Amino acid sequence: MATTVLTAEGVRELEEQLEYLKTVARKEVAQEIKEARAFGDLSENAEYEEARNKQSRIEGDILQLEQRLRNVSIIDEKAINTKVVSLGSTVEVQEQGQDEVFAYTIVGSTEANPIQGRLSNESPVGAALLGHAKGDEVEVSTPGGTVTYKIISIKRG
Repeated sequence: MATTVLTAEGVRELEEQLEYLKTVARKEVAQEIKEARAFGDLSENAEYEEARNKQSRIEGDILQLEQRLRNVSIIDEKAINTKVVSLGSTVEVQEQGQDEVFAYTIVGSTEANPIQGRLSNESPVGAALLGHAKGDEVEVSTPGGTVTYKIISIKRG
């Protein structure tokens, strides 16, 4: 299994999600199954079938989260080099010809959430920024064409 690269915050979020699935979701679906059984004939009981499917999804999610957490590599914020963009860096960029400055944190693909400014190191923009320094202009090929970003600053996540 491949190593999952996460920030300490990302590990906490996965642990919280796992805890919820084990302590809350499992109990809820067990209750749903119990209630559906009371409806009678299980061969034609849609509620029972749906609850069993839900239980299977929850158990699959639990296994997947446990596997990820067993094979995690945590980004050490203290070790992040602020001279060049790396995993865990927060980088401010400005698109060529635009006034607005955007801040992105470069994270592993598991934690990526562009709406929250968390770009995967495997995304076109994230991958292009890696290894570049403050002041560099970086060209990024996107589905909409080539975009040039200037790196304004680099900080620890």
